[in-house]
Amino acid sequence: MSEFVLMCDTNCDMPKEYFLQNQVEYISMPYFVDNQAYVTFEENDMPVKQFYAVMRAGTMPVTSQVNPETAFGYFEPYAKQGKDILYLAFSSGLSGTYNAALLAAQRLMENYPSVRVRVVDSLCASMGEGLLLHYAVKARDEGKTLDEMVEYLEGLRLHVCHNFTVNDLFHLHRGGRVSKTSAIVGSMLGIKPVLHVDNEGHLINIGKVRGRKASLDALVNNMEKQVGKWENKVVFISHGDCEQDAQYVAGLVKKRFGIADIVMNEIGASIGSHSGPGTVALFFLGEYR
Repeated sequence: MSEFVLMCDTNCDMPKEYFLQNQVEYISMPYFVDNQAYVTFEENDMPVKQFYAVMRAGTMPVTSQVNPETAFGYFEPYAKQGKDILYLAFSSGLSGTYNAALLAAQRLMENYPSVRVRVVDSLCASMGEGLLLHYAVKARDEGKTLDEMVEYLEGLRLHVCHNFTVNDLFHLHRGGRVSKTSAIVGSMLGIKPVLHVDNEGHLINIGKVRGRKASLDALVNNMEKQVGKWENKVVFISHGDCEQDAQYVAGLVKKRFGIADIVMNEIGASIGSHSGPGTVALFFLGEYR
């Protein structure tokens, strides 16, 4: 086991058990429902199915990024033990959490000169960040040093492809991704967007199709174009409380690519607040995003 601490945040949408089983520390992301504060993985976390039920009933949750003081609080216990830290952060294109962690790391190293903190911008979201974390765990367990890990992850991150679709255009409208007119007209016509995360870590609309099944098919069709010569022994799928649709995508992936190892989990509150119920996302390694 390497001597540094590997840390991520709960925006990666990996189960809590994954962190515990793989000796990965985490920063818990806060969110608010009806003005009540919740924190992912903490005692006051809302069960995910209840969270989506609340959204379906019309409540719009609010998210909050981690500030430098909070990030410092997560880092400092390991610095006190003299341990270096590698923090894999949620995409800087979607949140200020990465920049907050950089400020916290700078302050920490000033206070603890013998400790190094390296913050890697994943440029990923949801289980795309989770997939990058998965490869980070493997690299750490193979004995890569802190500096080698940073170089490895920064070289791999733009090959982590994110293909996803949402079931409700109005959640994209709330996030400024589509106009209100587009949301109304698109919903009337059954238009479903197909989106990805680009090389700057931003959420980008790359197409639209008519009908839910066509949007799910498009995720796998795009994967076939992107994957190239990259070998995927495992593929990740996350979903906003729509497991049946996620299983449909998993079946297509198994049939078309012969990939048997598919890790699936629900999208947590931080991401789900913006994507909404019915989101399905497919993550894999490919030539380009």
